[in-house]
Amino acid sequence: MKQITSVQNPYIKSLVQLQEKAKTRKQTGTFLIEGQREIMLAQKGGYELETILFLPDLISETEIRQLTRQNVELIEISKEVYQKLAYRDTTEGILAVAKTKSLQLSDLQLSGNPLILVAEATEKPGNIGAILRTADAANLDAVIIANPKSDLYNPNIVRSSVGCLFTRQIAVGSTDDVIAYLKEKNIAIYCATLQDSTLYHTQNYTTPTALVVGTEATGLTEAWRTASSQNIIIPMQGEIDSMNVSVAAAILIFEAKRQRGF
Repeated sequence: MKQITSVQNPYIKSLVQLQEKAKTRKQTGTFLIEGQREIMLAQKGGYELETILFLPDLISETEIRQLTRQNVELIEISKEVYQKLAYRDTTEGILAVAKTKSLQLSDLQLSGNPLILVAEATEKPGNIGAILRTADAANLDAVIIANPKSDLYNPNIVRSSVGCLFTRQIAVGSTDDVIAYLKEKNIAIYCATLQDSTLYHTQNYTTPTALVVGTEATGLTEAWRTASSQNIIIPMQGEIDSMNVSVAAAILIFEAKRQRGF
């Protein structure tokens, strides 16, 4: 089995670039995953693993063979190398190099009565990760990121989603393309925005539905407000007029799930 003990190893340097640069992830079509649960969920979600790097002090080759169902190259690494690559200390000494997916709208396979969340221009990895965790909890058909500002394979998104990046269907596209896709599929569009809005809980989300949220700073673009079947608002009783986008998304999603009988 191959062993790497130096952080100066060219392959390890390339993995550091993979962690740090979206351009490298795009060029290579690969990204890094940390942790047993995350790797298991990635495999379940149809992601192909290329290589597994592991710290033998924390996990054995036998345990890794039980963890992965794929024929994957294993590389034993030193503690120094592991600490160079790992973002956190609680990932059981294992990382994987995986192939990215295309994330095209045309790749989505929707049910007959889909419930979709659309997030426009969400930038902070923590918010995207929280949205993906909520999407998993609610078993949404899909999450669509319109006008993405961050690479979805950013390690901060992979980490903050605790593997939920791999458990739901995800697509990205321009706002115009996403709107066209939803209209083509006859999916009603409910936009969370202040303009011309009605209380969110008064609407019917039991038919094919897309719930659309924007950034906390600027909200949704005019294209969404124009395309919306109905603009909706979450009533707020405090001093501020907006809340965290992942919290707003969760409120809307679980109202839709309540109406659908979960």
